[in-house]
Amino acid sequence: MTWKQVFSTSVGKKLTMALTGIFLILFLLVHASLNACIWAMDGGEMFNRGAHFMGSNVVPRILEIGLFAGFILHIVQAYGLTLKNKKARAIGYEVPYGNRGSKWYSRSMALLGTIILLFLIIHLSHFWYPNRSSQGFLLGEEINLYATMQETFSHLWVVIAYVAGCISLGYHLAHGFQSAFKTLGVHNKRYHIMLSSLGLGFSIVISLIFALMPISFYLGWV
Repeated sequence: MTWKQVFSTSVGKKLTMALTGIFLILFLLVHASLNACIWAMDGGEMFNRGAHFMGSNVVPRILEIGLFAGFILHIVQAYGLTLKNKKARAIGYEVPYGNRGSKWYSRSMALLGTIILLFLIIHLSHFWYPNRSSQGFLLGEEINLYATMQETFSHLWVVIAYVAGCISLGYHLAHGFQSAFKTLGVHNKRYHIMLSSLGLGFSIVISLIFALMPISFYLGWV
């Protein structure tokens, strides 16, 4: 498969989405682990140390560039596939199968992805941009991210927006996890059941950790 086919054909787009999707899943594991430090009950000291390492160490900063590239590529390929599929299926099915054919969230990946994209923009504007801009990307003084989270999540509408984003992420992962491995060729019955179960568990745990973060700050649990 040539580079042109990777970015232009349906097979290439699905392969790109699968690889970037797995990369983003690994990122979510790291991000959720760092966020879990807010429950250390030490006034945010452990969390801020972890955030400082991620923001000042050269390796995470280089990986951060790859992360943004992965996000952009995943989003672009997803919308490209959606438009291509809609164009190829200009006339809908005569008999709608609903959940008998597939789960509603597997048919709504584009919508869920759009909600996640909007959530991501809000999230970056609240935390990533203020922290990175204060460092000047190389020099400067970091903000206290824990204190920033306390202030940000003191507003109910922000908490509701974040929880809605986390719910969308959970449903997106519930389908995307097993779909990524299926695209890469792991699709026999035995592994499909295992990956579907693992994907469902992962989507629940990850989205729950992220959703509990703003809830914990708002309700004063941390």
